[in-house]
Amino acid sequence: MYLGVYFYSMLLLDTFWSHVWHILNHWDQWLFLKINTEWTNKFLDSVYPWYRDSNTWMPLYLFLFLFSVLNFGWRIWPWILFFILTVTLTDQISSSFIKSWINRTRPCHDEALINQVHLLLNYCPGNGSFTSSHAANHFGAAFYIFYTMRDYFKKWTYLFFVWAATICYAQVYVGIHYPLDVIGGAILGSGIGTFTSFVFNKYIGLPPLLQQQKK
Repeated sequence: MYLGVYFYSMLLLDTFWSHVWHILNHWDQWLFLKINTEWTNKFLDSVYPWYRDSNTWMPLYLFLFLFSVLNFGWRIWPWILFFILTVTLTDQISSSFIKSWINRTRPCHDEALINQVHLLLNYCPGNGSFTSSHAANHFGAAFYIFYTMRDYFKKWTYLFFVWAATICYAQVYVGIHYPLDVIGGAILGSGIGTFTSFVFNKYIGLPPLLQQQKK
């Protein structure tokens, strides 16, 4: 009797989640098509394909490196290592674990949407769609920088969240991710960035500024 109740409960739960996913997927596809095919213009069509590329942001990474070394000296290396660790964790958990586990088809490969997608890249990635590694990486970096460097960047620290959010939007705009993919990636990255910054701040912390060391 108890076994029958258990299987019946599991069947109801599976039916419930299937219904919930059907609704979420419907709205996700609807919003994707709005962003990708309707809320568009020629300027964004030309900007977003390169804007979302990681190589575009090499000057920012170089600036962060130089800013940290020039202000804190080479004793800043633990901060740099934790930054690298943050991005590595977000990328590997998203790409190597979650994408393989969920195995969601990207919109540019989805048979239901393939004739409607406005693909702005010259390729459609073959790996899974959920979660967006771009979203996870950039939000992980943004949260790590925010919680460790906000006393030095002040109000400008919030621009890192704008940076991460616009890259997330670009992933949907160019046609390779659904909105839920980037939302999931943002949540993942935010959690990891918060965790690594907490560990860094509690057990290591930033060294004194070079100006303070000279006094």
